[in-house]
Amino acid sequence: MEASGLEWLLVPVRQLVSWGAAGAMVFGGVVPYVPQYRDIRRTQNAEGFSTYVCLVLLVANILRILFWFGRRFESPLLWQSIIMIVTMLLMLKLCTEVRVSNELNIKRRSFADFDLNYFWHWSKFTDYVQCVLTFTGVTGYITYLWLDSSLFVETLGFLAVFTEAMLGVPQLYRNYQNRSTEGMSVKMVLMWTSGDTFKTVYFILNQAPFQFSICGLLQVFVDIAILLQVYLYSYYPQKPASHAAHPASTKAL
Repeated sequence: MEASGLEWLLVPVRQLVSWGAAGAMVFGGVVPYVPQYRDIRRTQNAEGFSTYVCLVLLVANILRILFWFGRRFESPLLWQSIIMIVTMLLMLKLCTEVRVSNELNIKRRSFADFDLNYFWHWSKFTDYVQCVLTFTGVTGYITYLWLDSSLFVETLGFLAVFTEAMLGVPQLYRNYQNRSTEGMSVKMVLMWTSGDTFKTVYFILNQAPFQFSICGLLQVFVDIAILLQVYLYSYYPQKPASHAAHPASTKAL
């Protein structure tokens, strides 16, 4: 009788834990960008953050959504991708506005120029939207043609999670170039690390496609490397981001 009563209590508790884990997966990925977004809006300076972080996440999550059509995985992971895409577009919108407001008498660049030297360094948010829509259309059409190929679908899944695993690399490289982590939100990276660790454990426990678990571990290692930069560069004088040395048209978000 006691066992039955205990089971009656455990069932809703397990359900709540399951809902909580799913909610953390859906919304946890966007939380790290809240402090970075606030810092950029407050300082009106986006020099410390790499826009390629947004590019990596947009590509990764678009590919993940396409992968879902070939191999259905858990709904929270699908919703996470949708919400992350919206979040990255909002980040790009803010950073583009900040960068352009700090640029005076600099030639405007657009996606329609098709100039690889200025790829992802355009002057209007609409140019980024055009690029994202073009990428989605092309990859979506290719996926539609090859959806029956298991090799293509598995490769698509690997590319999706491997691209996301490279999320921290642009920030890692920018910090290395500057020999400084000034302008980068340490809170964001700490949230990256905790979130990626939780996400990787979630993948393993819920037996997600193996690509997810392997690349999740790689993502955690990159996060740790960025945190090591914070520690190492704290021994050197932190230099402010130089607008002359790193013009917004070529370096910033």
